[in-house]
Amino acid sequence: MRIVHVITRLIVGGAQENTLLTVEGLHHRYHDDVTLITGPAEGPEGDLFGRAAGLGLPVEVMPELVRPVRPWVDRAAYHRLRAAFRRLKPEVVHTHSSKAGILGRAAAWRERVPAIVHTIHGLPFGPFEGPWKNTLYVALERWAAGRCHAIVSVCDAMTTQALAAGVGRPEQFLTVYSGMETDAFLWPRRPREEVRRELGLADDEVAFATVARLFELKGHDDIVAIAPQVLEANPRVRFVWIGDGILRDRLVAELERLGIRRSFILTGLVPPDRIPELLTAVDAVIHPSLREGLARVLPQALLVGRPVISYDIDGAREVVLPETGVLLKPRDLDGLRRAILELAADPALRAALGREGRQRFADQFRHETMTRQLRSLYERLLEHRNAVSGDRRQLAGPS
Repeated sequence: MRIVHVITRLIVGGAQENTLLTVEGLHHRYHDDVTLITGPAEGPEGDLFGRAAGLGLPVEVMPELVRPVRPWVDRAAYHRLRAAFRRLKPEVVHTHSSKAGILGRAAAWRERVPAIVHTIHGLPFGPFEGPWKNTLYVALERWAAGRCHAIVSVCDAMTTQALAAGVGRPEQFLTVYSGMETDAFLWPRRPREEVRRELGLADDEVAFATVARLFELKGHDDIVAIAPQVLEANPRVRFVWIGDGILRDRLVAELERLGIRRSFILTGLVPPDRIPELLTAVDAVIHPSLREGLARVLPQALLVGRPVISYDIDGAREVVLPETGVLLKPRDLDGLRRAILELAADPALRAALGREGRQRFADQFRHETMTRQLRSLYERLLEHRNAVSGDRRQLAGPS
């Protein structure tokens, strides 16, 4: 097949890793003619361009395809996408994220691409946004849903929320869990003790990791808010923040003001292939984000046998079960404090929860499974398109 994937930024992040693994699988496993179009990687999160180049994946950078809403730049990106689709002549265009999804679907629809697919990694509207932004985003997503043939959700919750907002039709939706290289998490390459020493963790310290950009709505402020009480009750607790972002200086300043900086380990930005060994080195994972589709770190933590504490948002409840972790109402700071202290005090409970998660999700999140399901979707869409075209020719009769 000739396939084009479109995403706004190829930064180090869940949606981007999902997309790159899909392109890799289509290119190497199915030998498809696949191109990835992306905007520039802006910000401190790091990018995946080096990995894409190392895998020999065709990537085109479109400077106009930026994340912020900039009407004149967005108009230029739309026309650049149309030109790219005319040149590449794809049978399938698959868009990711809201901005690239709106512009990419509009351009592909105008160019009459046979199969247009969009993945919802996380909805741009919800309780975390203001009323006028929600009104705008819902209107745009409804409009764009009418310009694609299928919508992929990374969890069932995304489908439920989209349909409740009037985005798309039920028959358009398919849930495909975000794939990853599960073997790296099932069998990390470095021993736990070695990585703990590098992090400066003592044998008797209980470490809770958070893997996320240091950014708004990711929940780091909630951890800071309850950390003094947690540390007063159990001074052996440590918090490991994996990632970087624009809030780093402010968060560090607050930790220092509270006198708890020594209990926090900030790794900064790390390559994605280090995440398995870092999760193995800690004892549990906290994910207090207020905006996700289905955070990749949740199944990743379970695959290495670590229990998770998460807010009950979007798709979290599809993996954070009573048997695998603790699910809390968003911003339930007292519940977050109690969950951390309970897990910190009970190694047998941590082991049982992590063991169950590892057994349940080892196969569900393989990237090979994700790519196979997506390519099967492309085939069905093209077969349907060809069948409809054939019926129309028959109805038209001989020329």
